Amino acid sequence: MSVIVTDTGFAPDDWTCGYTELAEAANDVTALDLPSDADVEALADKLDTLHMVRIDFPSFADGRGFTLARLLRLRGYKGRLRARGHVIADQYAMARRSGFDEVEISDDLAARQPEDQWQFRADWTDNDYQARLRG
Repeated sequence: MSVIVTDTGFAPDDWTCGYTELAEAANDVTALDLPSDADVEALADKLDTLHMVRIDFPSFADGRGFTLARLLRLRGYKGRLRARGHVIADQYAMARRSGFDEVEISDDLAARQPEDQWQFRADWTDNDYQARLRG
């Protein structure tokens, strides 16, 4: 099982349509599972039809997923964007700033880092260093 983290706290997973691996994706795919080393350019023709993209974080030290999220948003992806795997509460603000809507964590991680630790970082727009510099 897994827990979905949003700005409002923990929630059950409400996505029921499943996911397709990038290598198996046809033109009518609506939800993709992306590895952290995926090529965003390979998705250019699919961005308009996708409703959900889930990007894998194989390690909390692997930040490539943040870059993928940012690139997808810059290329016009407007659907749901979910980080999955080894994302910790300290990284939640970064996940939101890079374009993720939500984070999917294991039940074990949710037990080790309870909801209040994630909620503490839910004010991600207030703690944006670059925005403070711009005024």
